[in-house]
Amino acid sequence: MKDIQHLKECTRLFSDCLSRQKKRVLVCAGTGCVAGGSLEIYKKLKKMIEDKGLYVDVRLQEEKEGIGVKKSGCHGFCEMGPLVRIEPYNYLYVKVKLENCEEIVETTLLKGQPVERLMYKQDGKVYPIQEEIPFYRKQMRIVLENCGHIDAESIEEYIAKGGYHALAYVMEQMTPEEVCRVITESNLRGRGGGGFPTGKKWSQVLAQKSPVKYVVCNGDEGDPGAFMDRSIMEGDPHRVLEGMIIAGYATGASEGYIYVRAEYPLAVERLKKAIEQAREYGLLGTNILGRRFDFDIHINQGAGAFVCGEGSALIASIHGERGMPRVKPPRTTEVGLWGKPTVLNNVETFANVPLIILKGSSWFRSIGPDNSPGTKAFALTGNVKNTGLIEVPMGTTLREVIFDIGGGIKDGKAFKAVQIGGPSGGCLTEQHLDLPLDFDSLKKVGAMIGSGGLVVMDEDTCMVEVARFFMNFTQNESCGKCVPCREGTKRMLEILERIVAGKGTVYDLELLEELADMISNTSLCGLGKTAAYPVMSTLKYFRNEYLKHVIDKKCPTGTCIALRTFVINEELCRGCGKCARVCPVGAIEGKVKQPFKINREKCIKCGACREACPFSAIEEV
Repeated sequence: MKDIQHLKECTRLFSDCLSRQKKRVLVCAGTGCVAGGSLEIYKKLKKMIEDKGLYVDVRLQEEKEGIGVKKSGCHGFCEMGPLVRIEPYNYLYVKVKLENCEEIVETTLLKGQPVERLMYKQDGKVYPIQEEIPFYRKQMRIVLENCGHIDAESIEEYIAKGGYHALAYVMEQMTPEEVCRVITESNLRGRGGGGFPTGKKWSQVLAQKSPVKYVVCNGDEGDPGAFMDRSIMEGDPHRVLEGMIIAGYATGASEGYIYVRAEYPLAVERLKKAIEQAREYGLLGTNILGRRFDFDIHINQGAGAFVCGEGSALIASIHGERGMPRVKPPRTTEVGLWGKPTVLNNVETFANVPLIILKGSSWFRSIGPDNSPGTKAFALTGNVKNTGLIEVPMGTTLREVIFDIGGGIKDGKAFKAVQIGGPSGGCLTEQHLDLPLDFDSLKKVGAMIGSGGLVVMDEDTCMVEVARFFMNFTQNESCGKCVPCREGTKRMLEILERIVAGKGTVYDLELLEELADMISNTSLCGLGKTAAYPVMSTLKYFRNEYLKHVIDKKCPTGTCIALRTFVINEELCRGCGKCARVCPVGAIEGKVKQPFKINREKCIKCGACREACPFSAIEEV
């Protein structure tokens, strides 16, 4: 781009090209759908349309009408993938297979008619329009507005939709101080978990006298079950870049780094392509948009260490050192990347910036509560009917997320708990279903938004095992630098493993609480300080379940294998011997046509006998 006027001309040109695509096929090319074969569906649809003698317009380059066939980002409704959206009808086809392509082309693209059997159905009702599906209806997709709606690999489509106009506006109309003030007034809080005010951080870096400053985007996202940042990087990479460039302009930085884990190869590929495109258009590099402002962005791939989601550990990793946090102060705003002042925010935070600039801080603050305005993207997973990527206004309740958007618990089972915030978060119960999802409300009940993972659990979930699982994850991922986290999490894990093995005592519960308190108060970094949250919250809200394990030596859900006990009901047993034949350790004794018995000393409690018994004679007590 020569200058801002050239950007405006390109916007008009690309918008005109986009308008000539009277019909558009948007095939989800997010990681989930790609794993389900969506790229093969994309190729087949494109070929079939071409075979019909129709022009396929992929890159907004031609001045003639055609059918746009696009590889879009994640549509969010991961449970129903692979997904295909057809515009202008806004039809959403779910669980699409290769053999469905011909019908989609013949019926919808050629005749304009829906293929109802490929549409989402709930309670017998067909939902042809994507926006009317209950999963989408209660969402407010701001950060995710382009994901699933534009070609994820096209800078032209991003520009056609108004992309990079926020950057042009700040460079033409605003000083760096004014940009920082707008972000401060919006009260945008960091979406990476801590909720620190973004404008305050930017202002601190701007105030530093150093001639060299950096902008770092944290795309590490190590929480189990979380994929919000990954989907944004895959589906709308230019919005992330634009937010980073604006941050560079606002703080006086000339270089940016995106730290993304190597386990996100598709996100890395799309980011690389987006950076190349931005450089080609003069939106990265020297004299951006004809102004005296230089900024470039590099990608740094991490090895997948959970602790590298912490700012100072992330920076150490970029330096080529072992990813370990350091004592603070000084903060990264003073001494960050290469020892220079650094703005460090996560992907979703940067993705919010362009819209705040274009629509204003008042618009942003009108969404959600004043203390936590805006929207938040969540990865909804677990025992819920509709899993996927969602975005809702801050302050939306757990009940709305789980039962309205998520469709409720699978198989008609009862809701038991939801783990929010990943390994650093806590478990919330039925009494918290009407709790608003915002930074401060969750903190009051011992939980946190974290990066935005929501794992829903049903009545068959053992909460002690949940605590053990997350503690095992945290202990394995501890960098080992500080003793409280390195040794404390190890001791807590040993206790939890003892409890699920049926060897725990009531004293162990007191010891868990003491250790949790010590780790939370003395660990070096934020990850260590929150490592015990899953244990603390489950002990608080599910103490009776712990007591069942340590006193009665029973797991109420039957999850903990060591606490299972199988017996054969002699009245139901017909002496067929099937149970004895499948037992891997020969623990079932008896004679054919007579009731069998289980030798408890030999039994490994695998449950194979119960599954094999045709008379339901084997019971768990």
